[in-house]
Amino acid sequence: MNNFSYYNKTRYVFGRGEYRNIGKLLRGSTDKVLLHYGGNSAKRSGLYDAVTSALREAGISFLELGGVKPNPSLDLVRKGIDLCRRENISYVLAVGGGSVIDSAKAIALGVVHEGDVWKLFTKEEELTHTPLPVATILTLPAAGSENSPNTVISDEATARKLGFGHEELRPTLSIVSPELFLTLPAEQMAYGACDMLCHIFERYFTNTQNTELTDALCEATMRTIMQQASILRHNPQNEEAWAQLALSGTIAHNNILGLGREQSWTCHALEHELSAVYDVPHGAGLAVIVPPYLEAVRHANPGIFQQWATNVMGVTPSRDSEHVIKEGIRRLRDWYRELGLPQTMAELGIPADADFDAMARGACSVRPGGVLPGVKVLTEADAAAVYRNCL
Repeated sequence: MNNFSYYNKTRYVFGRGEYRNIGKLLRGSTDKVLLHYGGNSAKRSGLYDAVTSALREAGISFLELGGVKPNPSLDLVRKGIDLCRRENISYVLAVGGGSVIDSAKAIALGVVHEGDVWKLFTKEEELTHTPLPVATILTLPAAGSENSPNTVISDEATARKLGFGHEELRPTLSIVSPELFLTLPAEQMAYGACDMLCHIFERYFTNTQNTELTDALCEATMRTIMQQASILRHNPQNEEAWAQLALSGTIAHNNILGLGREQSWTCHALEHELSAVYDVPHGAGLAVIVPPYLEAVRHANPGIFQQWATNVMGVTPSRDSEHVIKEGIRRLRDWYRELGLPQTMAELGIPADADFDAMARGACSVRPGGVLPGVKVLTEADAAAVYRNCL
């Protein structure tokens, strides 16, 4: 196990109706917030009214900025930065899923940064000030952004989708109320479960030795995600299944599961190019990318892949590790299919003649040495081959 330092400042409030306490929970921390959200679903569901009433009762004023969409845009982030600076807002409240929370975090970064916020993502500049505090009310369990130190933003002008991480980006407060998820479409649940699972893959498939504890934690969380998502596919009104899935999504990405381990993030880098260029849902893109990626790297450390196949995918142990690993990947594909997730570029609407070489260059360009790390290091040519194997 490797050396590590872990810091998590998030107050995590979980349970039915807890979102109604947002005003009480923020009282004393701020008297004015930017209320950041996506479309009209929060207003149609009554969540918007409940949140704004709670803020008013606590004496907290707010300005609104809606319009966040999947693959949140740099343009809207810049509008939020300008609004916060103009109105002297020092706290951001995100009501939504991972895209809204990521957008809120980017705004919190940009308000305190003296240069252009995008240059933090391109690594042309470094953050020198503490970001504004962010609170979240989660409406879609998926990205784990409610307890992670990361944010991902898309610049539509350049078709780039990049991430930025800083420990101070962890929200100060996150509220998770499972009943808010009961009306989510089936595809949103599936995309979220796929993203959660991949957050663990990026940590689990490693060459680091002596990681028995986090191996077991990863495996238990992966099994729970798959079990609860399968339940919700057939019974989307099962609130207890939503509760278990939501907590799993948080644990999958707050880095408890990655302590002391080398981490990859190669699948996410590959998918970010797909969603930046073709605007596909992140979870759908991951479902297409992950199986060919596992096929490409499984020979680098067959032990960890065989362990996953037996402990998570339920494959009967055998001396024929090749068979066990292939069967594990096949069962993963079957689970994706069970949830209605795509498995090919064509199902994402991406043509066979897409410029995969350019996307491979983009994925590798922001990593040290221009290669993608992980259980096996991928060059640009390797990355392009993974894309083509998704056809």
